[in-house]
Amino acid sequence: MTRESHEFYLKRCIELSQSARDNGNTPFGALLVDAEGSILLEQENIEITEHICTGHAETSLAARASQKYDKDFLWECTLYTTAEPCAMCTGAIYWGNIGTIVFAMTEKRLLELTGDNDQNPTFNLPSSEIIARGQKDIQIIGPFPSVEMEAAAVHEGYWD
Repeated sequence: MTRESHEFYLKRCIELSQSARDNGNTPFGALLVDAEGSILLEQENIEITEHICTGHAETSLAARASQKYDKDFLWECTLYTTAEPCAMCTGAIYWGNIGTIVFAMTEKRLLELTGDNDQNPTFNLPSSEIIARGQKDIQIIGPFPSVEMEAAAVHEGYWD
C-alpha cells in the first residue's frame, strides 16, 4: 500500500468517527481492508449507545471480522483506525489475527485530547509495546501527520 492509499482509508475512518459522535458515541472509527484494497467492514464506536464497555470501534470490528473470516485470511488484512488502538483493542486485533494496523494519531496525542475524562481514561501505552510482548509479528504503521489534525478535529469540544 502507498502512503496515499493509507491516507484514503484513514480519512474514511475519520468520517466514521464523526458519524460515531453524531450518533451519541465517542468519536472513533475503524475499517478493515483486504490484501486487494477492498473495504470489508466499517465500524464506529458503540460503547455509549449500545451500553457495551468494550464497544470501541477496533474491538467491535475485530470481533465481527473473526466471525466472518478465517484467521489466515485476516492475517493478510489491514485494520485502519483514527487513533492508535488502546491496550484492549490491540489485544482484540492480536487475538483476531489481523496482520497490520494503521492509525492516524498516537495514543499519546489522544491522551492530550481526552485529558482525565472519565469516559475515556486513555492509556499512555503504545500498541507497539503490546505487540512486542506477543508472539505475532503484526505490522504497525502510524501516525500520519498529514491526517492527524483532521482526526483530532473530530474530538474538539467532545471531552470538555
